[in-house]
Amino acid sequence: MRAITVQDRDAGVGGLTLTDLAHPHAAENDVIVRVHAAGFTPGELTWPGTWTDRAGRDRTPSVPGHELSGVVTELGYGTTGLTVGQRVFGLADWSRDGALAEYTAVEARNLAPLPADVDHVTAAALPVSGLTAWQALFDHGRLTTGQTVLVHGAAGGVGSLAVQLAREVGARVIGTGRAADRETVIGLGADVFVDLQAERLEDIGEVDLVFDVIGGDILERSAALVRAGGTLVTIAEPVTVRPADGRAVFFVVTADRAQLVELAARLRDGRLKPVIGSVRPLAETADAFAPRKRVHGKTIIRVGED
Repeated sequence: MRAITVQDRDAGVGGLTLTDLAHPHAAENDVIVRVHAAGFTPGELTWPGTWTDRAGRDRTPSVPGHELSGVVTELGYGTTGLTVGQRVFGLADWSRDGALAEYTAVEARNLAPLPADVDHVTAAALPVSGLTAWQALFDHGRLTTGQTVLVHGAAGGVGSLAVQLAREVGARVIGTGRAADRETVIGLGADVFVDLQAERLEDIGEVDLVFDVIGGDILERSAALVRAGGTLVTIAEPVTVRPADGRAVFFVVTADRAQLVELAARLRDGRLKPVIGSVRPLAETADAFAPRKRVHGKTIIRVGED
């Protein structure tokens, strides 16, 4: 099968190579998925799991890209809950080969059924971004109706979904970004947009929840905006500052079938719309990891056809 692989940790994006790999093996509780579309995170070439397995052993050449949508072609021993021929989407394990390949082996519990009327490209934009937004807002942020949430990077892959999910539960949403993002963020349902390059973050006032995807100075300054009993949640870096009378949480997204089902239901009925910026073929993956210009929205790799 054709796959994108990396072997040289120091080569960066230049080490992404389209090559032939053996067909993957379905271990116990696995399924083999014929991948139709895949998503990736540009920074994953720096993650330890890209290069080593859970025991710390070198596992190169490895296949990056951990968001996928496709069709089950084979069941491993003991696998339940999915069937051969079923359309699925989900999140591949960080320390195993990913989805930038024609076929991939995935733990069945990391996948959810994909409704027939949702296309694979749209579904592949959802697992990392959607699960991250859901877990930040509801699992860690405990967001409820009537509260105010500040979403940094509100026009990005994660932030755009967080805005929509927060709006759906009846929260007041403040989104931040660049000036060019204002119309997009307001269109997604934010009540207020703040241009971080031209407007003062400190003028926002107190909020119940800050969801940060940026880190650095923005993360540090955001801690002061959290009102008593509120929460600062970030996926950018471990927190070094905390709200004076609140919680601070750094987390890494995890696969969750029940949450994927919830996200798929919202996708199907139009309550949730991923912002997809570009769709590229497998052969252009290296270019997609390091685009020559800023791409608005998430880039998806089309691996196979329906």
